[in-house]
Amino acid sequence: MMQSRRKFIQSGIFATAAAGSSTSLLFEDKKSMRMEKPDGSQSGTVTLLQTTDVHCQLHSHDELFWENGKVVFRKTGGYAHLAAALDALKMENPNNTIAVDTGDMFQGSLLSVKTNGHAFVPLLNALNYDLYLPGNWEVVYYKKNMQKLMGGLLAPKICANMYHDIGDGKKGELIFQPYQIMHRLGIKIGFLGYTDPLVPLRQSPLYSKGIVYTKPEENLKNYVTVLREQEQCDFIIILSHLGLSQQIALGNHPDCEGVNYIFGADTHERIRRPIQTKYTKIVEPGAFGSFIGRLDLKVKDGKIQREDYELIEVDPQKYPAKKEIADLITEIEKPFKKEINQIIGYSTLPLYRNFVVENTIDNLIVDALKNKIKTDIVLSNGFRFCPPLALGKDGKAAITEGFLYDMLPVDAVVRTATATGLQLREWLEKELQNVFAQDASKRFGGWLIRFKGMQIAFKAYEQLGQRIQQVTVGGEPLDPLREYTVCACEREGDPEDMLCRLRGVKNARNTDYTLHSVLKEYLKEYSPVSPTLRADAKILDGPQSLLSQVSGVDYQFV
Repeated sequence: MMQSRRKFIQSGIFATAAAGSSTSLLFEDKKSMRMEKPDGSQSGTVTLLQTTDVHCQLHSHDELFWENGKVVFRKTGGYAHLAAALDALKMENPNNTIAVDTGDMFQGSLLSVKTNGHAFVPLLNALNYDLYLPGNWEVVYYKKNMQKLMGGLLAPKICANMYHDIGDGKKGELIFQPYQIMHRLGIKIGFLGYTDPLVPLRQSPLYSKGIVYTKPEENLKNYVTVLREQEQCDFIIILSHLGLSQQIALGNHPDCEGVNYIFGADTHERIRRPIQTKYTKIVEPGAFGSFIGRLDLKVKDGKIQREDYELIEVDPQKYPAKKEIADLITEIEKPFKKEINQIIGYSTLPLYRNFVVENTIDNLIVDALKNKIKTDIVLSNGFRFCPPLALGKDGKAAITEGFLYDMLPVDAVVRTATATGLQLREWLEKELQNVFAQDASKRFGGWLIRFKGMQIAFKAYEQLGQRIQQVTVGGEPLDPLREYTVCACEREGDPEDMLCRLRGVKNARNTDYTLHSVLKEYLKEYSPVSPTLRADAKILDGPQSLLSQVSGVDYQFV
């Protein structure tokens, strides 16, 4: 009866959100109004659990840790283990626990690509989340499919800065309700959602066609006022998929006054102690289902007395797989299991994508591109997604078809063009600005662009236009007047004179190859490969092993 009532209430929320109603009562969780202790008291603990950026990683996997100045790998995550961990944490406080996921839940694996994300709807529903926020990759299968995927989730979805495009980039109604209110132990908690407004720039603009994104600052103050003054919330949490740098900038913005916490996402950072900004605190619980963020609010007589936060590692040994979820995974994966596990090559080095400046995964990609496409320079985007792959007992990492999709879920067409040395230098300065801008609000969200055939030395913490200290191509100093041939992947919807955010290129041409075909051919011929770190991009004022682009706050990635 309770479940039926919940579905009825949620259906009303969806209908009202679609109609653009401002009736805030529909944004309250009626079930939660009764969530007090069995004895009727208003004292105890309210527990908030956060996962994010799981990127469709079904099984426990290798995870990279930085311990005592060295890389360490150990197994973490997997949906069946994540479910077991969530269940165990909920059992500690069954009446007053709220679980949220803050995005990138439908992109990142072969199974997600083969099913356009739909295989993960029943899986996410089985984990019994209470609230969702769409991430930047939820649009990878385009707007209509995103609406179906998010609509298939049983719990409410919130996002206050994604609007229907009613033509010429004009915003219509919100696609999702902007906030949700929940009640526990006599306190009223308001959740407000924001996702990355840079999606049309960071990814193919066709993915998000039909959506207008706005910056949080356009309506944040208004919604905080509504939640504080009209709804009389005792505690406000922003669910954010903006990236840690942008979240820090938001936490220092005056419009964030009145917000207690930002539950962050996107940059896969592992915050073990909340980052205190001017107006709020920020947390972010890693990626790939490897961690759960837990915030405990200690309540006495309906008043919050204390907050405690911890980052919980999803250890498969500590949290054995939940049978119902493991069975569901077996069922949904069965049609693709053979393909997922097909080995296409080996690496003699661990494969990872955790470091800001250089990673073995992207060196593998540019090695394969340079071998196939004989341009002066080859490029690979600074993606963050893809869990690591450690060496097995035989001293090799087995690269499967599934791992190929983990590295490159979008099998983009390989594209070539020409650009002058001056264009390349100016573009490199902009790419460095995207990663290391002193103003955190101007950081773009990804790691440094990867390349082969070109070498640069740079100072990360200089001003825009002054970071590049040296550039060589093929061992020779960059000639500003010379035209160089460049290769990268095509992004659907980009202008014809753009290649990997490099504007004004000439002679742009799509090849007959895709990233997947190039990598498979390379692995078939050269396996086992050794994509050694070679410092083609050399940082002069920081460690080559930089694990986060965030600076100036009390935080270290470990």
